[in-house]
Amino acid sequence: MKILIIGATGTIGKAVVSELGVRHDILQAGRSRAPLRVDIASEASLRELFGAVGTIDAIVCAAGDVHFGPLATMTVDQFKIGLNEKLLGQVQLALIGAEHLTDGGSITLTSGILSRDPIKLGSNASTVNAAVEGFVRAAAIELPRGIRINAVSATLVVESLPSHGAYFRGFETVPVQRVANAYAKSVEGAQTGQVYAVG
Repeated sequence: MKILIIGATGTIGKAVVSELGVRHDILQAGRSRAPLRVDIASEASLRELFGAVGTIDAIVCAAGDVHFGPLATMTVDQFKIGLNEKLLGQVQLALIGAEHLTDGGSITLTSGILSRDPIKLGSNASTVNAAVEGFVRAAAIELPRGIRINAVSATLVVESLPSHGAYFRGFETVPVQRVANAYAKSVEGAQTGQVYAVG
């Protein structure tokens, strides 16, 4: 398969590239460091990317920013970071990307454990993750041409403890390879409308 992976240079993205790359042709995209550049919050940027890559068999998104901070002092603009980046960015990626998928192709988005297990400072992430999962379940019954869509919802990976561990005290962590396996299940399997929880 020809697979587009967005967020390919991040911790999870690199593991997904490694897992799927032994069996498939991988196109790596990201905001600043990947061979292909894209901003998923920009419709124009997404259309430029898909114009360059042509028809593909699968799309994986392991990108999307959210805002961490206390709800009592959070501004509307701060809350919109997650809405515009991780939620609407992935929604428009799916909508535009579906136009460039082969029949029976797949889309895999990213949510996260905070949709089901919220933490202090994480209200933006919890909201966005839950909305991504709702979109996946609804889109699965409407996407044309046998296109499948799923999400991966992982806990904190061991490799991200140095940067994000302080937010997730007491949470079980998993090796990033376990998360990459869930993306592979979505891409190479047959299910649709699923949220694959890891950890």
